[in-house]
Amino acid sequence: MNKIGIDARLLAYRDGGISTYIRSLAQAFSDDEGPLNITLFAHRKAAERITPNLAEKKLITPPHNRFEQIALSIELLPHQLDVFHSPDFIPPLRGAKRHVITVHDLTFLHYPQYLTANARRYYNDKIDWACHHADHILAVSSSARDDLMTLLNIPESKITVQPHGVDPRFRPLSKEACHPVQEALHLPDDYILHVGTYEPRKNIIGLLTAYKALLAQMPDAPPVVLVGRPGWLFEETQTQIAALDIDEHILWRMNVTDEQLPAVYNLARVLAAPSFYEGFGLPLLEAMACGTVPIASDRSAFPEVMGDVGLRFDPEDSDAIAEALRIALTDDAWYQDMCQRAIQRASSYTWANSAEIARRVYTSLL
Repeated sequence: MNKIGIDARLLAYRDGGISTYIRSLAQAFSDDEGPLNITLFAHRKAAERITPNLAEKKLITPPHNRFEQIALSIELLPHQLDVFHSPDFIPPLRGAKRHVITVHDLTFLHYPQYLTANARRYYNDKIDWACHHADHILAVSSSARDDLMTLLNIPESKITVQPHGVDPRFRPLSKEACHPVQEALHLPDDYILHVGTYEPRKNIIGLLTAYKALLAQMPDAPPVVLVGRPGWLFEETQTQIAALDIDEHILWRMNVTDEQLPAVYNLARVLAAPSFYEGFGLPLLEAMACGTVPIASDRSAFPEVMGDVGLRFDPEDSDAIAEALRIALTDDAWYQDMCQRAIQRASSYTWANSAEIARRVYTSLL
């Protein structure tokens, strides 16, 4: 039987983002592995198995290590893999007969100023090689595919679009079901929600600048809840936010667990996603699955994820962001219609479909 390996080492180091992609894809394969023999390659630091139904091997090489490509190749060699899938961009030099990578975004090429110097060096030095070394590339959106073609001259025939799915946990919940989470996190009855790493690319400053303008028109506007964790250049972001002098209207929540997140979405009036760039935008999809209306940037992958749901704006136009917030908070008829559209739109995105796309790519390389 053909041997397929998936790199799952990142799960031992972080949650969210690419880790969510890896875990969700693994679970979908666990539910329906099909004719392929799939093995997950986790890091030895991982405390728990990723999924009970797939074979799992432990590796020593940590992700994002300067010697990773060589060390990982050596570790994989005894497994004699036919295909090795690297969901975190960078494949090993060898390790399998064929290599698949997933490209989630090309932020480091679009906005290098939003990364630390070390991050810029790591990605810029490797991404061009990785894309040309890989036998096939999975791009999480049409926007990411177009970036690969435009910025790195990758032929379209080498790329397959593989949208994210949304976990069934993200669904409309009653106020009663959400109450324990609301109490635990000290959340108000109504709020504007932002979910994402605290870093410049997410344009939290743009959101809060617009929100400050909104407060001048609507002093009773609900507060902004920022759910996430510190990322690149966090101190700079904090300094800029403090200068806005609206601290009493901002609630930072850095301790939200994955289990609490569906309730956090459900309790929000609106999800605001003003990012300058995203390869996909999973919080948009999760919020819509919960019936929470998104307002988001009109850039990169957001329009294709949202479809006709919510409102879009220029992320560099604070007046446009403020107006989108005002509509979402005050137009109840529009809002109720959007809630239903959001749920319907999100239902078309499943991890089973995402896994099937990956499975077809693996099979095509055998």
